[in-house]
Amino acid sequence: MATESGGAYTGRKGVCVHARTQCELLVSGTMAHFDSVLIFLSQVLHLLHHSQSTDTVVQRSVQQQLDMLNGHQSFCCYLVHILSGMKEEQEASRSLAGLILKNNVRSQWSKYPDEVRQFVKTNTLASIGDPSPLIRATVGIIITTIVVEEDGVGQWSTLLPYLGHLLDQPDPNLQEGSMGAIQKIFEDSGERLDPERHVHPIMPKILSFFCSESPKMRGLAMNSVNSILMINNDPISVVIDDFLQQLFGRAHDQEPEVQKQLCRSLTLLLDSHFDKLAPHLPNVIDYIIMKTQDVNENIAVEACEFWLSLAENSDVCKELLSPFLGKLVPVLIKCMRYSESDIVALKGNCDEEDSMVPDRDEDIKPRFHKSKVAAGQVNGEDNEDDGGDETYAEWNIRRCSAASLDVLASIFKQELLPMLLPILKEALCHSEWEIKESGILALGAVAEGCMSGITPHLHELIPFLLSMLNDKKPLVRSITCWTLSRYCSWVVDEARDQYFEPTLKGLLVRVLDGNKRVQEAACSAFATVEEEGADFIAPYLSDILQTLVQAFSIYQAKNLLILYDAVGTLANSVGNALSQPVYVQVLMPPLMEKWQRLGNDDKELFPLLECVSSVASAMGISFLPYCEPVYNRCITLITQSLRQSVEAQQRPNEVEMPDKDYLIVALDLLSGLAESLGAHIDPLMGRNEILNDCLVRISQSFIQDPTAEVRQSSFALLGDLTKACWHHVKPYTLPIYEQDNIYKIYKISETFIPILAMNFDPSHISVCNNAIWAFGEMSLKMGVEMKQYVLSVLPHLIRVMNQKDGQRTLLENTAITIGRLGIYCAEEVAPHLVTFIRPACFSLRNIRDNAEKESAFRGICYMINLNPSGVVNDFVFLCDAIASWSTPKPELKEMFSRILNGFRSQVGIENWTAFTAQFPPPLRERLAAQYDV
Repeated sequence: MATESGGAYTGRKGVCVHARTQCELLVSGTMAHFDSVLIFLSQVLHLLHHSQSTDTVVQRSVQQQLDMLNGHQSFCCYLVHILSGMKEEQEASRSLAGLILKNNVRSQWSKYPDEVRQFVKTNTLASIGDPSPLIRATVGIIITTIVVEEDGVGQWSTLLPYLGHLLDQPDPNLQEGSMGAIQKIFEDSGERLDPERHVHPIMPKILSFFCSESPKMRGLAMNSVNSILMINNDPISVVIDDFLQQLFGRAHDQEPEVQKQLCRSLTLLLDSHFDKLAPHLPNVIDYIIMKTQDVNENIAVEACEFWLSLAENSDVCKELLSPFLGKLVPVLIKCMRYSESDIVALKGNCDEEDSMVPDRDEDIKPRFHKSKVAAGQVNGEDNEDDGGDETYAEWNIRRCSAASLDVLASIFKQELLPMLLPILKEALCHSEWEIKESGILALGAVAEGCMSGITPHLHELIPFLLSMLNDKKPLVRSITCWTLSRYCSWVVDEARDQYFEPTLKGLLVRVLDGNKRVQEAACSAFATVEEEGADFIAPYLSDILQTLVQAFSIYQAKNLLILYDAVGTLANSVGNALSQPVYVQVLMPPLMEKWQRLGNDDKELFPLLECVSSVASAMGISFLPYCEPVYNRCITLITQSLRQSVEAQQRPNEVEMPDKDYLIVALDLLSGLAESLGAHIDPLMGRNEILNDCLVRISQSFIQDPTAEVRQSSFALLGDLTKACWHHVKPYTLPIYEQDNIYKIYKISETFIPILAMNFDPSHISVCNNAIWAFGEMSLKMGVEMKQYVLSVLPHLIRVMNQKDGQRTLLENTAITIGRLGIYCAEEVAPHLVTFIRPACFSLRNIRDNAEKESAFRGICYMINLNPSGVVNDFVFLCDAIASWSTPKPELKEMFSRILNGFRSQVGIENWTAFTAQFPPPLRERLAAQYDV
């Protein structure tokens, strides 16, 4: 194969032909070295032909050669010539050349010389009217890829006018190729286009094709408008009346693509032009109800999404849909039944066990780790349920209908029940399992919205659901698990004595079901029971652990991921109850067996890391015998990630950046070990020389990583290590200097402190929270050594403290940290009291009595003693914060008493009485009772 040298190809005959020359040769065929071009062209064709081979060895060889050629500037000229200039070639080879060209454009376009780019544009566009639909589609893909790479049509200003010109031509192939390209450009680059210059001029032509005799053109035209409508409604505003007229004129069009695009248009118009659509909405709603039942599922799904969009404005939805609920609810529940194709795909009529059948790699969905957040901050909610059918992940009419019923239940609540309950009763008692299953799904879908109205019926429904856990159909058992999980909060809060144990034990039985789909649903549902049950789970730990450990031996790869999550959730829920030796001995051997068996690149390792992190935190020092292999694996993953990151930066074309999720979860697991083991981790760290290097790397790399989640987890680890083993962290809190042989001093290492301060940015709440928390922990350990930093860091903390509508935990951590600075740096911080005392008191009053709150108030008291005038204007807020303490330690209580009595003495009894008379009575009474003021 040819190789590149100095920007040119060197063919087998050793003849160099530059990219521009090759472009000219391919056009004219009249220049010298024509033979070498033909040879190379034949070689490319040979590769294209062989790429269609079913032999994997041949495919691999072809791919390797194509990858080499992709880096050559003029390779694209040959590809576009094969696509557009060699009409006699096989359609498959021409199309493949186009797809390779598309990938080449995506990766190399900015490196092409201008003449090569122009050659590709001109010759690609020349085939937009090719007789082959496949070639026309390929040309459209290449064109839109070029527009994306050039960030719009600014460098190809003639493109859209030319495509619009082609729409006027009588050749249907030209029309279809042009409209297809327009649609792709609008879809991929709508936001890159200027409405006035690029879209307005062509929109009337597009609308005129709504009534085209060609079904294909009608669908493409409607799709084009929808593509731009999703991005920007301004181009539609100019022609909105004509658009609506043309749109409604398609209501009875029998072409499936047209019907699908019509439903999509109506959904998009709800958001962009509701005022124009409003007069027609009663008819539109009737039409959408009809289309939601369409036998073509693509149309039905598009129609059903209308309800989800309408529900985004709950008041409007309630007003508009109330008269239609009697029609709509039965339709949605009917659409929640499995279709025949669903049942075949899911083997719904097969009652055989499949738990011993290995999973395919493509069955396993990717997982994403949520970084650790220090000091109790919530790190975002889990994704909501989307219909209880996690095992059939395609977005289909069943899932869309269930999601629609869910949101409608949250809007209409009890008003939905008169339409819903009779249908549910009939479905749940039906002899056909498919209908019964859809009723159970519907019951789960309305759980959140209709809970208060459903509650009187739950004493009948919960026993029914428990019985359905034993249904002979796996799909019935699996959906029952999900629906039970939706009512778990009621079981725990309202009927714990009656139904909690049967629900827990019923789900545990299904966790060991012989059907993988039921295992998955049961394990997920049981994790919900663990979260809701929390303190009530502990008495059942023996049964739970025996079941989960048994599941380790029968689960295949996909369900193992869910099992790890269930074990981790259990640990989070029961906490140190899991640390009893009998439980440790049951759970840890299978976990550690998995730990030892998995390699560092194994997909299963990721959820196992998360699981072990939760287990380690729950077990505390009981985890110590298992700590070393876990610790060493984390260090290996961290150093491996750093090494790969460095290599990827040095050789970006050869080495990919590592998956940061593995790094993040390893950092979080180390953090969890430090938090749960405390000083007990110190001997392990002392034995491991790598740790000190790891800390240096953290200081130099991870806490400055561009990925927010990496910084977030790094700061959490830094804070936990500060608490657990300060002497390992301390060397990196002070700058390191080196003196050369002519006595000049250079700083060779930055400290943690300035890097922490750089991340006191509330636009990244979790990063900011962890950085401030870690800084607060360091301030306690550094003592007076913090004085050198405090005045440079304090303004950043005060800015965070004074932000409006700030996140609660972030403000609490900031208040604690500022307060702690007063313990050793009171002289530096006290003059600034007036800038932060009010919001700090607001935040501190909401924290329960604990060591963090105590340290903050001690520092604040020291600062007030130095600068009492700094709190005069906000003294009522200080009093309120002091009164928030239930049982302060005697030393702290004495400090509070001195401050309160000192102020009372300073202003006099009469003024003090008048001042405190403005306090809310509970505050006044509490201060009088505790501090006699």
